This record gives sequence, structure tokens and C-alpha cells, in this order.
Amino acid sequence: MRNTFISLVLGASAAACTAPTALAQASADVTLTRLDCGTSAAPMDVGRFSDTFDHAGLKIQSVFSCYLIRHGADYMLWDSGHAMTAGAVAPRTSIVDQLAQLNVKPEQVKVVGISHYHPDHTGQVASFPQSLLLIGKGDWDVLTGPNPPSNANKAAFTHWISGGGKVEPVPLDKDVFGDGTVLMLSTPGHTPGHHSLLVKLKNTGNVLVTGDLAHFHENYDTNGVPSFNTSRAETLSSLDRVKKLVANVKARVVIQHDRRDIDKLPAFPAAAD
Repeated sequence: MRNTFISLVLGASAAACTAPTALAQASADVTLTRLDCGTSAAPMDVGRFSDTFDHAGLKIQSVFSCYLIRHGADYMLWDSGHAMTAGAVAPRTSIVDQLAQLNVKPEQVKVVGISHYHPDHTGQVASFPQSLLLIGKGDWDVLTGPNPPSNANKAAFTHWISGGGKVEPVPLDKDVFGDGTVLMLSTPGHTPGHHSLLVKLKNTGNVLVTGDLAHFHENYDTNGVPSFNTSRAETLSSLDRVKKLVANVKARVVIQHDRRDIDKLPAFPAAAD
């Protein structure tokens, strides 16, 4: 299944060079906008982000990022950041208010994709009750199971768990719009159903948004496995998969929590296209 999606992206790139295919036309109508989904904390010691103590004494300033993808007339939100009630780390402006600056209403967001169930990625998901929720099946099973861990933000998903909203648990990869331009990639390890996102843009090229596959560049570069990940083996396998995919499709890697990656995309309200 994974090789099928890699082939899809590579094949689409080749076709775009030879003929005005449907995928090439769709790619021209895809944009990616970064949203501020939490205030950055002061640089913190990131030693716990490696179970082999690779980062002892290293301090990194993290950020909390979400993303709006426009695909033709449809919108997708990737992650929903911290809740507005999260205290010092809460965003200054809600996602709904940021979208209003882009003339997008919550009911226009067709799809909300969630990288994983932690509260800094799911805090405002309840603001989009009409959206189709896409979440890794492994994470959905945890959220709907009898004893979810304390860091699984089950309350945020009450609307969907109760049957009030549409949800699609994603077991592997997911071609969100059916044309290869927006792919949810199965990258378990941080959580059982963790996903990353690959977005194909006409001018910017391919962009790989990591979720929490890695939290900062040093972690990504050294295959660091945080001590709190749910599976060491799956984390290493996911890192290996993504690095090979990135090389094959020449993707720009955007690490969601690394402040140094903010400038890889245009500043809000501008979008990469």
C-alpha cells in the first residue's frame, strides 16, 4: 500500500511534464497556509525527546502549527492546535478567527485531518462539527477504548465519538481528495495511529508536514525516539519511510514544532501554492 502511494506521487510528477493531466490541473489549485495554533514557549530542555540521551542539555524553542489546505473549492484543516483555554500556551487568535481573516467559515472546512490525539494537536477540533474527521485508526481505537491514556484528548472528540459527526478512521495511507495532491501518510510510533501529511503544490513543490514524527531538526536528523512514544520500532520505521519518500519526491520537510521551519512557508495570511 505504501509503495502504491509513493508511485502515485512520482507518476503524477512525471505525467505533469508530458501532458495536461487531471492531476496537474488539480495541483494548480492547491494551496497551503500555516496557522498559529499556540504561543511558543521559551527554549526548553529537549533531553526527553531521545531515549538514548542524544539531546542532553540541548534547548529548543518550539511552536504549535496547524495548516489550511485549499483544494479547488474545498478546504481541509490539518491539526487544530491548543485549545483557547490552554493557558500560557494557548493561541492568541482562534483558528476560527484566523480562518475568518481568509474569508473561510468553519462550515466550509470539508475535512479535518488529525496527526494524532495529543491535546496540542486537537484542542480546537470541536469548532468544526460539520467536518469529516480523518484520524489514524490506531488513535481512534485508543480514543474509543475503555482506558485511553491521560495524554489522549478524548473530550475534544465527543461530538464524533457520540455519533454526532462523520469520522473515517484511517488504517494506512489516505489520498484525501482522490487525485494524489494531498496524502495522509501512516507514520505510527509517536502514537499508534500517527500520520504525517504530504501536499503537492504546483509552484512550491511537494511539502511534507511531519505531525510529531519528529519534534525538531536534531531529533529528525539523528532518528531520535522520545521516551514517551508508544513504539520505538514503529517510530524508527516511520522515520526511515519518510526520509526515503522525501528523497524520492524531493519534498520540503516542515517540522510542525520547530520554530526554524516557520519561514519555509509564507507568513499568514499568505499561502504556498
